[in-house]
Amino acid sequence: MNETLTKLFINLSKRAEKTDRQVLIDSFVDVGPLGTVLSTIDNQILYGRRGTGKTHALTYVSGLVRNRGDIPIYVDLRKIGSTGGLYSDGTIPVSERATRLLMDTLNAMHSELLDAVLDDSFGLNLAEVGPALDELAEATIEVVVRGPITEERAAETADKNSMGTDLKFGVAAREVKIAVDAKSTHESSSKDAYKVTRQGDVAHRVHFGQLGAALENLTDTIGGKRLWLLLDEWSVVPLELQPYLADLLRRAVFPANSVSVKIGAIERRSRFKIHVDGSEYIGIELGGDASADLNMDDFMVFDNDEEKAVTFFKSLIYRHVKTLAQQQEYEIPGDAVELVRVAFTQENVFREFVRAAEGIPRDAFYILSLAAQKDFGAAISMDTIRKCSKTWYQRDKETAVSAHARALDLLHWVIDKVIGHRKARAFLLRRGFSHDLIDNLFDSRVLHLLKRNISAHDQPGIRYDVYKIDYGCYVDLLSTVRSPEGLLNLDGGGFANVPPDDYRAIRRAILDLDEFHKETVNKAIDND
Repeated sequence: MNETLTKLFINLSKRAEKTDRQVLIDSFVDVGPLGTVLSTIDNQILYGRRGTGKTHALTYVSGLVRNRGDIPIYVDLRKIGSTGGLYSDGTIPVSERATRLLMDTLNAMHSELLDAVLDDSFGLNLAEVGPALDELAEATIEVVVRGPITEERAAETADKNSMGTDLKFGVAAREVKIAVDAKSTHESSSKDAYKVTRQGDVAHRVHFGQLGAALENLTDTIGGKRLWLLLDEWSVVPLELQPYLADLLRRAVFPANSVSVKIGAIERRSRFKIHVDGSEYIGIELGGDASADLNMDDFMVFDNDEEKAVTFFKSLIYRHVKTLAQQQEYEIPGDAVELVRVAFTQENVFREFVRAAEGIPRDAFYILSLAAQKDFGAAISMDTIRKCSKTWYQRDKETAVSAHARALDLLHWVIDKVIGHRKARAFLLRRGFSHDLIDNLFDSRVLHLLKRNISAHDQPGIRYDVYKIDYGCYVDLLSTVRSPEGLLNLDGGGFANVPPDDYRAIRRAILDLDEFHKETVNKAIDND
């Protein structure tokens, strides 16, 4: 591999939000039906952990609908208002924080809409659309003061009279002069004052009906174009405020026939609905108000479909490298297959690289960048992939887990049970129970969900999820006698290397978290 290709690998952008929009569109690699499903007019939620490509996918949809002549409105929720301050300030009532969040989101939408109107490529007339935009802006701003009202009325009348006489006497050689000047003045004034004093807190209010009407009016003035509201980074909004933002969408945005909403979120850090009295709720009902059947984590996991994962990452790396090379006027191999042949010592080295990425594009780019730096100017070897995967695991994933001591203890326990005792890389966990520590490990990308809701032949009605341990957790064990021998260790000593839909002998593969909790309690007692 020449130095030019090495430099391109090192310079690959790891974060979509720092990359030019057109570059993201050009480098997008569709996975199965993802692009097609996302481009439907249905309101949808796109799930995926950090680095799986949610921002990239939403940007791709933005470019796709723009080419159709529709208007995309992309809103990064990290950049609105004061997410790290006001919204998470527990001293401010939830109702006030939620309302300000709604207003900030609406203002961000209005700003994006105004930019679209001023963009000549959409062919919109500001004189026609401007009043509708003004109406939308007015509907998002309403301030009230909640508290007692005091009325004061004061009347004042004043009269003033004054009289005066001025006498002047003078003697000259031939005459005597006498002058008398008399003055009388009268002043009268009256004043009536009325004052209203409101005592209380300034509060904000969003009128959903007025807002919905303003939005409908706006869509009527833009000549049949559809608005696509793309809300990214939903999960940065404090959990207790998310249902209120969702309720704004359900009441004011969803009813508009010419508006489609797509939301990028992390599944286990999202709350779209809270229940109130009876059957009422605040927020979005998943499956009813908006579909939630898209998850980036389901598309690119190596062990689910090895060939599909390899093909995807070949295309992904090639498109990003090609786009970067065109900007810098570099020449690269003519296709993805040739690029892999030149950049890696063997085909199986690239396959190991895909396995190490665990289906997460951002992790793939970081590992590739580290490997290119280590083997600068040379083809990337198997040893380099493994060492760089371990480096990235320690630098990013293990550091994140270490902030939660209990989660780190569970990770070590899982590694010991699954890899150490069973020689496997994956395990089953029963559904229907809350596993906060497992969720923490999943969000930190040290556990990966391979398959959901599978059943055992001899246990009808009981469902399991299949989790896989991250490559970085066991890469040091590869090529040793302690290396995992397969994906799942089933009853009878055999291994299943691809997760099937029905497990007929799975007791050995099931992980019992109660055992971990008992061991933790016993250890605490022994330490005391």
